[in-house]
Amino acid sequence: MAMNQKILIVDDEPDIVDLVSYNLKKDGFRVTTASGGEEALDKIRRGAFDLVVLDLMLPGLQGVELCRIIRNDPKTAGTPIIMLTAKGEEADRVIGLESGADDYMTKPFSARELIARIKAVLRRTGEKEKTEKTIRIGKLLINTETYSVTKGNTPLELSATEFKLLLYLVERKGKVFSREQLVDAVWKGEAFIEPRTVDVHIRRLRTQIEDDASNPAYLKTRRGVGYYVDEAL
Repeated sequence: MAMNQKILIVDDEPDIVDLVSYNLKKDGFRVTTASGGEEALDKIRRGAFDLVVLDLMLPGLQGVELCRIIRNDPKTAGTPIIMLTAKGEEADRVIGLESGADDYMTKPFSARELIARIKAVLRRTGEKEKTEKTIRIGKLLINTETYSVTKGNTPLELSATEFKLLLYLVERKGKVFSREQLVDAVWKGEAFIEPRTVDVHIRRLRTQIEDDASNPAYLKTRRGVGYYVDEAL
């Protein structure tokens, strides 16, 4: 599991860094280290990591602030973080978890327990990503990684816009969206997009995903309001 997974250790105590690095490498992880918050942020922005082990008390940029920066950046928001710190009070733990940490360990610590927690967090993250890559709704299987849709065993030929429109509605089942709302969400401010463009794409989608386009089971219309995907699906 660990052979290609890259861990960033952020701690200003060389003994801690050496101990954690040694045990991670022994288990097959690739390890990068940083002794301060600014150095860590620079490395995070230049390269992707599978998990960050983060001390709270760092020179310069503090661990809690770094954690918040990671969480607020769309490119790094999903990166798992385990805080490893000497601050063991309940209030510190709450602050760490509320800032976005996935787990929190206090020093002194067991290296074996830390490795076990790292593997557990990575396992949960991997299961979540695997789940989120595909969405099944009725006979449709939507793959958000390959931007593809199959109906039963038949691949459907959807344009990128049709895929985005379908995915947007499927991810918000039960909620009705007006044409204007869908233009804003799917076309994202593109110039000269008429609200009626949504109708055209809905019709095209229905000819592919529905058994009977005139009596749709997936993409439904709420007259005078807009379009939606039935929450019951």
